[in-house]
Amino acid sequence: MCRHWRLVVGTKENMKGIAVLYRSRDFKKWVKARHSLHAGLTGMWECPDFYPVAVAGGSRHHQSGVDTAELHDRVVAEEVKYVLKVSLELTRYDYYTVGTYDHDKERYTPDRAFPDNDYGLRYDYGDFYASKSFFDPAKKRRVLWGWANESDTVTDDRHKGWAGIQAIPRKIFLSRSGRQLIQWPVEEVKSLRSKHVNVSNKAVKGGEYFKVTGFKTVQSDVEAAFTIRNLDKAEKFDPAWRTDAQGLCKKFNSHVKGGVGPFGLWLLASDDLKERTAVFFRVFKTNDTSYVVLMCNDPTRSSYESQIYRPTFAGFVNVDIAKTKKIALRTLIDHSVVESFGAGGKTCILTRVYPRKAIGDDAHLFVFNNGESDIKVTNLHAWEMKTPTMNKLLEQ
Repeated sequence: MCRHWRLVVGTKENMKGIAVLYRSRDFKKWVKARHSLHAGLTGMWECPDFYPVAVAGGSRHHQSGVDTAELHDRVVAEEVKYVLKVSLELTRYDYYTVGTYDHDKERYTPDRAFPDNDYGLRYDYGDFYASKSFFDPAKKRRVLWGWANESDTVTDDRHKGWAGIQAIPRKIFLSRSGRQLIQWPVEEVKSLRSKHVNVSNKAVKGGEYFKVTGFKTVQSDVEAAFTIRNLDKAEKFDPAWRTDAQGLCKKFNSHVKGGVGPFGLWLLASDDLKERTAVFFRVFKTNDTSYVVLMCNDPTRSSYESQIYRPTFAGFVNVDIAKTKKIALRTLIDHSVVESFGAGGKTCILTRVYPRKAIGDDAHLFVFNNGESDIKVTNLHAWEMKTPTMNKLLEQ
C-alpha cells in the first residue's frame, strides 16, 4: 500500500471557501490533489481542521480520541466519523460538520443532519476563532485550542503591550447520539483548584438573587446545576429565531424579565451590581410538550468603560428540558475571560470582559433568577484557581 501524509489548507475562489488537499510521501515534497477535500459558498475558509472521531457503540469509548495512524486498521476505520472545521473569515466564527471520508476519492461529505453553511453548528458561540486540534497519544484524547481576540479599547490594548489569548484547552469528542461535538476543559485544569465553597438545594424565586461568598471569584471555576420547578410559563418560541440565537439574546437579554429564565450567574460583578456579566439560560416553548433552551453570555453591563465592544453571545442547547427539568453550567473565570460550558459541554461560549470596578477582591459572584418561574440551585461548587507555572526552565 502506498501511504501519504495529507495536509489541508484553506483558501477561496470568489465566494467559494475551499479546503485544498495536498499529499506527500516524505513530508518534503507536496503535491496538490486534483480536487478539493470539500468546498462551500461561505467565503474564505481559514484554519481548516480535519480529523476522525470515535462513534458510540464501537470497540473504543466514544470520548476517546482517534490517532490517524490507526485508520489503516479496517475495524477502526469503520468505527469513526470525520469532522471538518472551518474558520469563516466573514463571520469570525468556527463552524463544523460531521460526515464521511472516502479514502480512495479523497472526498469529504457532511452528513445531512449537519447544515453545511454559516447557520451550522459552531465550536463556540462567542469570541473563539482560528482553532486547531491535536491527538494526545498519552491520554488518548483529542485536544482543542482556540484564539480569543481582545474587545477592550485600543488605548488599553496598546498599554498592555499584547492582544489576544489562547482559550483553555478542551477535550473534544462526538456525542453519544452523534448529533454534535462535546467540549470540556481538559482534566489538568482541576489541578489549579484551591479554596472551595458549596451551595446546595437553594430555591431562587422569580426576581431574586443571592451572593456566593467565601472565596475569591476573579480567578475561579464554577459548576452549577439548576432545577426548573415549572415550565408552564415559558415564552412562545418564534421559528424565525432558530437561525439567530445571538439576536434573540440581544432582544431578550438578562435584564428582560421572562417566563422561565433568564436564570444563571452574575459574575465579575461589583457589590452594587452596576458592573456585572451575566451567563444564563432562558426556556421557550414551541408547543405544549416541546421546548427550546437558549444559553447566553451577556456583557452589556460588564464595564463602566463605554468604548468597549461588548456584544451578547448565544447558542441553543440540545437538551430535553421537558423530561429532566434540569440543566448544568460550568464557567471558568480568569479576569477578562469568561468561558462557559452548558449542559456538560453541548454549548460553549467564550466572552472577553473588562470591568473597571469589579476587579481583584472587588469582583463577586451571584446567582440570579429574572423569570416568573422559581428555580432551585441543586448544587453549586466553586473553587478559587491558582495561577499556573508557565515557561519554567527545566533543570538540566
